[in-house]
Amino acid sequence: MYKILTLNNISVKGLERLPRNNYEVASEIQHPDAVLLRSFKMHDWEIPATLKAVGRAGAGVNNIPVAKMSAKGIVVFNTPGANANAVKELVLASMLIASRNLFPAWEYARSLTGADADISKQVEAGKKQFVGSELANRTLGVIGLGAIGVKVANAAHALGMQVVGYDPHITVNNAWQLSSNVKQASSVEDVLAQCELVTLHVPLVEATRNVINAERLRNARQGIMIFNFSREGIIDDTAVSQAIKVGTVKGYVCDFPTNQLINHEKVIVLPHLGASTEEAEENCAIMVADQVREYLEQGTVRNSVNFPDLEMPRNGGYRLLVVNANVPHMIEQISATIAKASLNIMNMVNKSRNDMACTLVDVETPVPETVIESLRQIAGVLTARAV
Repeated sequence: MYKILTLNNISVKGLERLPRNNYEVASEIQHPDAVLLRSFKMHDWEIPATLKAVGRAGAGVNNIPVAKMSAKGIVVFNTPGANANAVKELVLASMLIASRNLFPAWEYARSLTGADADISKQVEAGKKQFVGSELANRTLGVIGLGAIGVKVANAAHALGMQVVGYDPHITVNNAWQLSSNVKQASSVEDVLAQCELVTLHVPLVEATRNVINAERLRNARQGIMIFNFSREGIIDDTAVSQAIKVGTVKGYVCDFPTNQLINHEKVIVLPHLGASTEEAEENCAIMVADQVREYLEQGTVRNSVNFPDLEMPRNGGYRLLVVNANVPHMIEQISATIAKASLNIMNMVNKSRNDMACTLVDVETPVPETVIESLRQIAGVLTARAV
């Protein structure tokens, strides 16, 4: 029986993927094999000795101490692409709202008083201050062409926009999905210089922190509009506020409210709504539950942020999973330990990613606990278990 601890509310659709005859799932549980969460901050959370996997129902993992998990041989999963459509639709809605000045126009309409005839006169007199722009034929820059960025770029092109994309690390799969009409930019500066609207869809890492800053904004196109539905910290809010003051930036839409932004007249702040749809929450929960289940039951790794992708067909026999530091002679030592116990290896696969490596081994006969303990004693082995 596997024990699953939920640190946030996880969609029932996802939890249903964990059959009750083999899984115990609860928000309070001792000695969990895996944790499922959304936004719970784990950095000060005490990691149980039994923990094997962490599943984040979402893309970002800034709330998870990934390095600490790796050091203990614990895999961390996320769900890239599961909420992509939800974020895409919110980006498009925000571009329409900002371009047509709908929020200030709505506030103006709500402030009107008097008889209907008087309100009608006020409408005709006041509407000219809310004249906006159409999206068709305007140029949108998309920085970050992952699952979300590709969807945003393709949808914007379908609306008649000219689209420029920048991502030096775009995957082959995402490149195949990107419309051939999206033009390639050479740098962030190139995007800011030629685009009227810019949206960012990148993870928060050291290289992307304050990727939009004062220096880059000084050379941006006059009257640019910026949209941040990635992460707080991707954009230097102080720099954007100053750029708005001097007229370089026309407007800023952000999903991460701060005291500096919430009362700014040319900034629209939303309460982190990017993935807040029933469909996205269900998609993320289903995806992460399936990934955790595959790992616990088969040793398969898909969409991990710290482990290599790992999969091996299972054709009978008994399976071992070894997680270790990516150093020389590990496969040799693992194989020797198994052979010493007179276990015949039927199939074996080893994959590595940066400092981490994983080995799946299928053997013909049951694996004694003494063999698993011997594997754990090898210098560099982080975890070993029968699967």
